[in-house]
Amino acid sequence: MLRIEHLTKTYDGKKAVDDLSLHIAAGEIYGFIGHNGAGKTTTIKCVCGILQYDEGEICVDGISVKDQPIEVKKRIAYIPDNPDLYGFMSGVKYLNFVCDIYGVPDDVRKERIERYADVFSLRDDLAQPVSTYSHGMKQKLAVISALVHAPKLIVMDEPFVGLDPTSAHRLKEIMRNICDEGGAIFFSTHVLEVAEKLCDKVAIIKNGKLIVSGGMEEVKGDTSLEEVFLELEDTKA
Repeated sequence: MLRIEHLTKTYDGKKAVDDLSLHIAAGEIYGFIGHNGAGKTTTIKCVCGILQYDEGEICVDGISVKDQPIEVKKRIAYIPDNPDLYGFMSGVKYLNFVCDIYGVPDDVRKERIERYADVFSLRDDLAQPVSTYSHGMKQKLAVISALVHAPKLIVMDEPFVGLDPTSAHRLKEIMRNICDEGGAIFFSTHVLEVAEKLCDKVAIIKNGKLIVSGGMEEVKGDTSLEEVFLELEDTKA
């Protein structure tokens, strides 16, 4: 579903991402781990077509991000770590705006908006301007906007930040359901306990370089993901 081959992105002569290769198959929840500045967000923005990259290739569902960016964007959803939403719109107008972009039929969008608004306890707030929303409510709206067009690949940067425990739990259930139905999830997180319980596979990045990747059990072995992460951070350049 997502193939990253030898991705390199340079800022002012410094490689933010250095020869990174990852393959995420349909049905997989793939965690992306690393300290601030390790290159996670840069990688994610390259995958979503927000940033141009210097070398390598990224394909989503077999389609090149560089060659066919619009076709790729039809198949993905992106949730940034700090969603920048249109505050002058009401919640429901914003969701309908997103559905318009993706060409979601009226009857389908109505059902999905209502269903996900109920799941995240946001239905009563959809008529209010987004500018009045708390950070947590904005995060919920961003999550719903990523789900309404039923993307094949969802890319998320710290998706659980700002969510209350109930909403975070429901998002985890939705992520698993999406993958069970043939989709894929690629997300970064600092919450290693969540990654360990939720992810099928994980990659650890440091200074733009991939340190380790593979199945969760393969990577963590008999220890915890946290212990593996700290050990790799201490010992590998």
